[in-house]
Amino acid sequence: MSDVDFDVIVIGGGVAGLTCAYLLAQQEREVLLIERGDEPGSKNLSGGVFYSRVMEEIFPNFIEEAPYERVITRNCLSFLNKESFVNIDYWDQRLADPVNAVTVLRSKFDPWLAEQCEEAGVTLMPGFKVDGLLREGDQVTGVVSGEDELRANVVVAADGVNSFISQEAGIRAKEPNENLAIGVKSVIRIGEEKVRDRFNVSGNEGAAYAIVGDATQGLPGGGFMYTNRDSVSIGIVANVPALEYGNYVVTDVHDHFLEHPAIAPFLEGGELIEYGCHMIAEGGAKMQHDLVRPGLVVIGDAAGFTLNTGFTVRGMDLAAGSAQAAAAAIGEALDAGDFSQDRLESYVAEYEKTFVGADMATYARAPEFLESPEMYGKLGEMLADVFHGVYNLDLTPRKHILPTAWDAVKGSGMKLGRLARIAYQAVRAL
Repeated sequence: MSDVDFDVIVIGGGVAGLTCAYLLAQQEREVLLIERGDEPGSKNLSGGVFYSRVMEEIFPNFIEEAPYERVITRNCLSFLNKESFVNIDYWDQRLADPVNAVTVLRSKFDPWLAEQCEEAGVTLMPGFKVDGLLREGDQVTGVVSGEDELRANVVVAADGVNSFISQEAGIRAKEPNENLAIGVKSVIRIGEEKVRDRFNVSGNEGAAYAIVGDATQGLPGGGFMYTNRDSVSIGIVANVPALEYGNYVVTDVHDHFLEHPAIAPFLEGGELIEYGCHMIAEGGAKMQHDLVRPGLVVIGDAAGFTLNTGFTVRGMDLAAGSAQAAAAAIGEALDAGDFSQDRLESYVAEYEKTFVGADMATYARAPEFLESPEMYGKLGEMLADVFHGVYNLDLTPRKHILPTAWDAVKGSGMKLGRLARIAYQAVRAL
């Protein structure tokens, strides 16, 4: 296409958009990145754990240079009940060398990514909103922003889970609520010493908690709690249809979690420094459809690349991986001078052969498994009853662990067949 202003226009200054823009600039392409916030990171929100191996491929000095908070070496899977808290606590020094995951604050991390983009030659346009796409027939040829028309060979939609660009292009309808959740997050400063003491970490190591049950008042979803350098990122993610059906106010659910007697001591005396809400893609692999049109590629959250396995919640690493695949495919298209859908479909082939496509396929059944209502109530209560039977030495004769567990199962009201079904779904999903 002749008379273009840029080789590629990227819409959205999150991890996906910034990474894609950077990689294309590394190929010496002319790239414009448009971000509606005042600066990258000003409108972005995530839980905060970044599984960072992919970034070390893109930025070889990532661990030395990037503004991360802590290296996650403790992972806790937790069942929170109204009056009890059951934790599976896993610490492993191997998670620190090589670094597996770090916590980040997007208000610090995204501006750093933007700096890498600018140094690589990307033109950043913050504070602008893309109002629509330019087309010549079926071919996307650029964007409209206010009175400005900007033309490019390829447009990349990295504009988040609601992806108004994809909707405007007519390639992806508004995502059904069943595939969405709402996240509410607080960042509470408690000081470095208290972070280390309360979470039993040392140096720059940190902890990540994945919490189900009373964290969301029994709703499908969960709570999270991650350590930063001197603060704690904490919040909940709740299924949209469940919130609507029960007429819950998601901010009230968040506050209930932070006030729980097992959680409040972690935060005692802290100062709220950040608060926000964010829509989250939870549909898994079934959201990866219609990601390419002539002259247009959809990446990151806009393409539904978020994965909740119950053990881990991933988005940023998948966003970066999808950006890698998109940059490779777009680079080939630019070399060939061919921006047709057939040519750009190589993006799909690229991500499918990486960890992104493989992991989305592996955990395709995870959303179905995580819909099991027992996960958010009876299962955690049953586990607490088992441990209560072990530790409550009330002078009655003790039982072996299996009879104690059997008493807890009977007391929970759960049928063995249902327990077996949940176990079967877990094996298939995880």
